[in-house]
Amino acid sequence: MTWLITGGAGYIGAHVVRALTEAGERAVVYDDLSTGLAARVPAGVELVRGSVLDAELLARTLAGYGITGVVHLAAKKRVGESVERPLHYYRENVEGLRVLLEAVVSAEVPSFVFSSSAAVYGMPDVDLVTEETPCQPVSPYGETKLAGEWLVRATGRAAGLATASLRYFNVAGAAAPDLADTGVSNLVPMVFERLTRGAAPRIFGDDYPTPDGTCVRDYIHVADLADAHVTVARALRSSPGTALTLNIGRGEGVSVREMIDHVNAVTGYDRAPTVTPRRPGDPARVVASATRIATELGWRARYDVPDMITSAWEGWIGRHPQAARS
Repeated sequence: MTWLITGGAGYIGAHVVRALTEAGERAVVYDDLSTGLAARVPAGVELVRGSVLDAELLARTLAGYGITGVVHLAAKKRVGESVERPLHYYRENVEGLRVLLEAVVSAEVPSFVFSSSAAVYGMPDVDLVTEETPCQPVSPYGETKLAGEWLVRATGRAAGLATASLRYFNVAGAAAPDLADTGVSNLVPMVFERLTRGAAPRIFGDDYPTPDGTCVRDYIHVADLADAHVTVARALRSSPGTALTLNIGRGEGVSVREMIDHVNAVTGYDRAPTVTPRRPGDPARVVASATRIATELGWRARYDVPDMITSAWEGWIGRHPQAARS
């Protein structure tokens, strides 16, 4: 098959592209490069620069490259920004998806994988979040992801597409230093940035109803996440018309304080965190049940938290060599 990966020059997208190509699939990247980097696209993989709101370019790309499956990762994803700019997020994430699906249906592309998020669950009051846990998003970002799932499922049902919505939990790590996360909006690079400029890592609230008072999350290595995409893509190919909704996580909770301790151990900085007030909308605990994907597709995560932090740190010091501890 030939897969179009929208957002394929981004942090997660580039890992998905590499995993698909290493598995013997053909890939084409479609990215507006607003946050993605052309240098992440592997040699031999075509890059089409454009927006998912550009219906004409999408139609030409799907037809011109003989696309037989789409992995849709292109989206705006900053929760705080989504609160400030909800119209922008609905336009990019929901209208962009609608335009893309319209092009996919017109081109008779049979398979569609949608990048969703654990943000669709909001603030679940359960130990493990299953795919049946009620979805009650608390941010416009989460709302756009849930609306996207509805749109994908309805379109798949009407047009006979095989579809999957993958609910990512907290992504970290890197499969190679050149693919590392270059942003500082996720916890691990945020802590790296604070440590390497001489500042203490920050904990946003330590009075949650958790064992150490800090938020608990499920962290998934980006290489495992990319591998899950390969597994799901192949499942869709072998099961036309199917509709999957899957959590992608490890099923293990790690607190923010524990993550900072791990980062200190890997980097050698050993700097105690400071505690600041809670951020609005942060749930105390969000940990995946990863049972469904294991049972239905035989997929399980391979990497643990130290693997994630070590690989992310290698990428960080590759870009900031002065940060390495002697």
